[in-house]
Amino acid sequence: MFSASDLKKGLKVQVDGEPWAITEFEFCKPGKGTSLYRCKLKNMITGSTIDRTYRPTDKLDKPDLEEKEMYYSYAENDFFVFSDAETFEEMHVSAKTLGRDAYFLIENSLCKILLFNGLPIEITLPTFIEKVIADTEPGARGDTATNVLKTAKIDNGYEIQVPLFINTGDLVKIDTRTGLYAERVSKA
Repeated sequence: MFSASDLKKGLKVQVDGEPWAITEFEFCKPGKGTSLYRCKLKNMITGSTIDRTYRPTDKLDKPDLEEKEMYYSYAENDFFVFSDAETFEEMHVSAKTLGRDAYFLIENSLCKILLFNGLPIEITLPTFIEKVIADTEPGARGDTATNVLKTAKIDNGYEIQVPLFINTGDLVKIDTRTGLYAERVSKA
C-alpha cells in the first residue's frame, strides 16, 4: 500500500479496483488544518481522468501490474497474437486495446505489454518502424526546401503526412508514439 505522502507524478495506484496513473500532483498546506495532496488521475484502461484530494493518513492500494516483453506474431480476427520470448506462450490482445498502434505492428517485433491482473491494458511498440509507402502523389523534382506536406498511405492503409519529395515505394521511418513521419530511409 501507498500512503498519501508517497504520491508523486507518474506513480500508478489502484482506485476502486482499477489502475490509475497520477498525471498531476500538488502538495497543499493551508494555514490551519492538515496538509492535502491534490492529484489528477488517468484511468489506464479507459483513459478517463478524475481529480482526487488525499489527506496524509489516507492509504492507496498498489495495482497488480506486470510488464512482459513479447514478440508480435500474427493477426487473428479482431485479435493480435503475441508470443513470449522465453516460454512461447501466446497472448491474444484485442484490436480495441491496441487502437491506432495496430497499424504499426511488424511481424516478430519486440513489444512491451503491461498487464493488470493478467489482462493486457497497454502495449508499447518499438519507437520507430520502417514502412514502404504504398500510394502517394508523385513529388516534383526539387521540392525539398519547403515544409509542405502531402498525404501518403502505407501498406496497411494508414495515412501519414510526408514531405513532397517522398514517392510511392520509398521506405520511411515512422514514430509509433505520434504516428508521424520521421525520415526517409531509402528511395524506391
